[in-house]
Amino acid sequence: MDRSSPQPNDSSSRPPFNFSLRFWIIIVLTGIGTGIGAGVLMLILRTVQHACFSYHTGDFQSAVEQATALRRVVVVSLAGVVAAFGVWLLKHTPGGAAGGVNDAIWFRSGQLACVKTIAQAILSIVIVAMGASLGREGAPKQTGAAIASKLSQWAGLSSAETRLLVACGAGAGMAAVYNVPLGGALFALEVLLGSLALPLIPPALATSFIATAVSWLFLSAKPTYLIPTYAVTGTQIIWAIVFGPIAGLASVVFVRLIIRAERAKPHRGIAMALPVLVFIMLGLASIWFPQLLGNGKGVTQLTLVDQISLPLLAALVLLKPLATSACLGSGAPGGLFTPSLTFGALLGGTMGHLWSGFWPGATPGSYAVIGGAAILAACMQAPLAAIVLVLELTHHITTIMVPVLVAVAGASVTARIVDRRSVYSGSLHLKRQAAQDQSNDTVLWGRPLSKDFTTISISANYLEVLERLLANTNSPRPLYVLDGNAQLAGRILPARALHPQALPPVLVTGAAGDFIEPVQALSPLMSQAEVIARLDTEPSGELPVIDRKNGRFLGIVRRE
Repeated sequence: MDRSSPQPNDSSSRPPFNFSLRFWIIIVLTGIGTGIGAGVLMLILRTVQHACFSYHTGDFQSAVEQATALRRVVVVSLAGVVAAFGVWLLKHTPGGAAGGVNDAIWFRSGQLACVKTIAQAILSIVIVAMGASLGREGAPKQTGAAIASKLSQWAGLSSAETRLLVACGAGAGMAAVYNVPLGGALFALEVLLGSLALPLIPPALATSFIATAVSWLFLSAKPTYLIPTYAVTGTQIIWAIVFGPIAGLASVVFVRLIIRAERAKPHRGIAMALPVLVFIMLGLASIWFPQLLGNGKGVTQLTLVDQISLPLLAALVLLKPLATSACLGSGAPGGLFTPSLTFGALLGGTMGHLWSGFWPGATPGSYAVIGGAAILAACMQAPLAAIVLVLELTHHITTIMVPVLVAVAGASVTARIVDRRSVYSGSLHLKRQAAQDQSNDTVLWGRPLSKDFTTISISANYLEVLERLLANTNSPRPLYVLDGNAQLAGRILPARALHPQALPPVLVTGAAGDFIEPVQALSPLMSQAEVIARLDTEPSGELPVIDRKNGRFLGIVRRE
C-alpha cells in the first residue's frame, strides 16, 4: 500500500500525528515544565532588578535612568563579577555540556546537561537583570531545551525526535516569557530547525501553547509592547521599499559583529575575568547613556511610540549593538532576540525621522515598528517568524502590514544574498567550516595521504548526506563525519544511509550523526606493517588517519 503523503511539505512517510504516545507525553510535560520555569525565571529577573536599582513600581528603564550614576556603575560592575565567577564555575563543574541550544540540537543530537544548563539560564537572567546588554529570552530557551532533553533521555527517544523536542522546548520558553505562542512555535521551526515541514508543526504548536498557558499563572497575558494603531500611508510604503535593502545590509553588519564576538569569547586563564572589565566599561558608558543597560525592552517601547529624540536615536543605533556584542564577547551568557529587535527599532526610528523631514505624513513610531520587524527577520533569517513575533508582541501592526511585509521581504532577500548566517547560526557555520576542507600533504608510511575523500559535519541534515554520498555515482564511498572541533566522530557507509530501515523516525530532523558507525582509525605512530594488516581486513579498502594528540582528522590511506 502506498503510504506517501499527498502533502508536498510532508517529508515524512508517516502522517504528521503518528508519533508515539511517549513522544506526546513528553511534549505535554515539556510544555508544563517550561511554562513553570519561565515564570520562576521572570520572578528572579524582577526581584534582582528591584533590589539592584531600588524601585517597587514602574519599568526597568525608568528605574535605571532615575538611579544615580554611581549606582549604575557599581551594579553593572558587580554583574561582571557575577558573570565571570559564574562562567568559571560552570566551566569547571563536571556534568556534560551546557548552554548552546543550536549546538546541542545539531552537534550533540539534542543532548544537554540539564542541571548545568538551567544553572547557566539562572546566571543569564541575573546578569541581564543587573544591566547586561543581552536578551532575557536566552534563559527560558535554555530551560525549555534542558527540560526537553532530559525528558527525551528518560523516555529513550531517538536522536531525531530529541532534536525536535529540544527545539520545541526552546521555542516554548520564548513563547512563555513574551506571551507569543505562535511566534514561539515558528521560532522553533524556522530558526532552530530551519524547516516548516508538516510533521514538525503539531509538536511545536502544542509545546508553545501549553507553556504559554501555564505561564499565565505567573505572568501577564498583555502584549509586551503597548503601541497605538498606526494608519498606513503611501510614504510608509515607499520608505519600506527603500529601507528594506538598507536593513538587510545593516543586519549583516550586526550578525557579523555577533559572530566575531562569539569567536572572541575567552575560554581559559586570566581571560575568564574579561566580563569584569567589559561590564565596568558598560557601567561607565551608562553614566551618559543609561539606555544601554538591560535587554533593550524599555528603549524599544519608547522608540515604538516616538518618545526618543533623533540625536539620542542616532547615538543608540551605534552604541547598543556594540554594547551587546561586547557583553557577549566577554563570555557572559544571554540572548539576542530583543537586542536584534531593539537595533531594528532604533534604525527604523532614526531613518523614519530623517524621511519625515522631507516627506511627512506618517508617525515616526510606525517606522520604528517596520524597522524592528525588518531587522529581526534578516538577523534571524526567518521572515515568517519575525512577522508573527512582532504581531504578537504588539497586537497592533495589522494596519501597517503592507509596509511591514515590503520591508521584511527586502531585508530578508538582501541579507540572504550577502551573508546567509543569522545571529543564532553563526557558531554553527564556524564549526561546520572546519569539516569542509581537510586535505593536506602529509606523507606517512612512505605514501602521501589520499586527498580523494569526502568529509561532512555531524550537524549536516539528511539531504546533505545524500548529496555527498551520491556525488560519485560510479562507486559511492564512505563519508567521514567530523564534530564541531574537526575531530573524527565516525563514518557513514552508503549502504547504511541509503537503506530505508536506517532512516530516522522524523526525517526532517535527521542528521549525519544518526548514521554514524565507529571506525578503527589509524595513527601516525603505527608501523607500516600494522597499517597494511588493518587495511587488508577492512571491507571498504580505506581507513582514516587521526592525530592521537588532538583527535583531528588528517586524511585517509587506501589499500594498494
